[in-house]
Amino acid sequence: MSWKQTKPDTMQAVKLRTYRTGDYPGITALWTATDLGRPERGDDEATIERTLAMGGEMLIMYDADNNDKIIGTSWLTFDGRRLLLHHFGILPEYQGRGLSHLLLKETLRIVREKGYQVKLEVHSANKIAVKLYREAGFEYLGDYDVYIIRDIQSIEI
Repeated sequence: MSWKQTKPDTMQAVKLRTYRTGDYPGITALWTATDLGRPERGDDEATIERTLAMGGEMLIMYDADNNDKIIGTSWLTFDGRRLLLHHFGILPEYQGRGLSHLLLKETLRIVREKGYQVKLEVHSANKIAVKLYREAGFEYLGDYDVYIIRDIQSIEI
């Protein structure tokens, strides 16, 4: 892996930690700014905490020089056989500094520690993210389409 280095001045202010109760407002601000979260996805605070209790993990990247503003997230959930990487993103005004490499490197350290495969979904048009994930060792699975039923009340049995 060839990881892009972050600028030294950026590294001093940027910190990583795991999710804490009370982070949700900062997380939703980030997810709104990066188009990672919408109400119909059901990614509320209770869902986050439930997935963490089931073996998941969420990393929070924050700016210690800016009132600990949340500037990045990496959310790992666990389905019993593999980890799924969700909501990996950096605030637009912090992008282009190599911070995604730092966040992904720590995410993959956690993956290795937990000892399970990791899978993610990324839009094919997001070339920057695709490049990041490929450089980190993720492999394209093939021509799979992804389908979801969000409105479970619409299921006809």
